[in-house]
Amino acid sequence: MQPIIGITTNHSSNAYNQTTVLLNEAYVKAILQAGGVPVLIPSSIAENGWDALYARLDGILFSGGGDISLAYFEGDPHPRIDDVDPQRDAVELNMLRAAVSDGKPFLGICRGCQVVNVGLGGTLYTHLPDQFPNALDHSYPGNMRTVLVHEVKIEEGTHIADVLGEPIVRVNSHHHQGLKDIAASLRIAGHSPDGLVEAIELPDHPFGLAVQWHPEWLTDQRSTRNLFRRFVEAAEK
Repeated sequence: MQPIIGITTNHSSNAYNQTTVLLNEAYVKAILQAGGVPVLIPSSIAENGWDALYARLDGILFSGGGDISLAYFEGDPHPRIDDVDPQRDAVELNMLRAAVSDGKPFLGICRGCQVVNVGLGGTLYTHLPDQFPNALDHSYPGNMRTVLVHEVKIEEGTHIADVLGEPIVRVNSHHHQGLKDIAASLRIAGHSPDGLVEAIELPDHPFGLAVQWHPEWLTDQRSTRNLFRRFVEAAEK
């Protein structure tokens, strides 16, 4: 039976100012291509029902989106902090900690990578251009999601090195925040050329990986297809 993969979502609104559940279809297509069955996780279940849905999922994809509230980590306030969604923070952090405890496979992407670090006790740079010396430009416009703008060097001997199958990957970039202090339980698995941590993993977990770039837009790459395939295979087990 195909594994069911939950994907976290954003809040938005339509032309009539009605609240909507929003997710870029690229995530859905990447999971389908890898053999999984995607199910959207609405943030509105944060207070009631997240655990019932969690129990039925074989894996969780923590997707990209807005910034995490400073209520959850020690970070510097900054005027560029944007699109904070307390309900989304709550449901994702609850599901992450449950998945860590239960050994349920998870994959974090962009914001999802930051959720993994913050949820396990790490911190973030709240605006890289002002806080990370000699930072690359990491925040390219949304229409450049398929453009490869820098490399990420993958650390030898890590789980993600085995999954991707390549020591250096070329990636897109669409984030203004980044990982600062890495949670003690996590292992650094990759860096961009400026030294920013761009990949982390949870050792001794069946599949607990997170990347700062957006692989859902790069499924033409063999390494990216490997990432989603191995995630879905871990969920199937």
